[in-house]
Amino acid sequence: MDNSTKQLTYQRVSKEILSVLAGEDNLTARMATVNCLLAGAFPAFYWTGFYLVDPLKAGELVVGPYQGTLGCLRIPFGQGVCGAAAAKAETQVVEDVHAFSNHIACDVKSNSEIVVPVFDKSGALIAVFDVDSIEPASFNEVDKRHLEALMSAVFSN
Repeated sequence: MDNSTKQLTYQRVSKEILSVLAGEDNLTARMATVNCLLAGAFPAFYWTGFYLVDPLKAGELVVGPYQGTLGCLRIPFGQGVCGAAAAKAETQVVEDVHAFSNHIACDVKSNSEIVVPVFDKSGALIAVFDVDSIEPASFNEVDKRHLEALMSAVFSN
């Protein structure tokens, strides 16, 4: 998908997500809706999901709502792309997951990935949003900008 089409798709689906979630406070419902609508909007999104900061195990993420094949159940901060995003509190855009140091292969079909940290209203990290693609180099600055803005609008405002 070219950048122009990608940008228009993000604008449309973001508006739809925010409309559907208006007045919904439940975190699980919000996450499930984001997954569903983004997965349906982008053919390259092979796996979409949230890994939540586990309040019972410091420095560990636990799988939350997702769409796709079986995800990893737990990921330590600093391990793989999701763990790097959590540890650094920064979006990770990876063109080739096989070249990423300490990549965790939850699904061998994954070739590229973007992981966006998710913060609550107080600024605390509550999760990471993970998108995998079977295509190499599926994600770029357009994805980063739009997914960061969407995560902020849905979970931080």
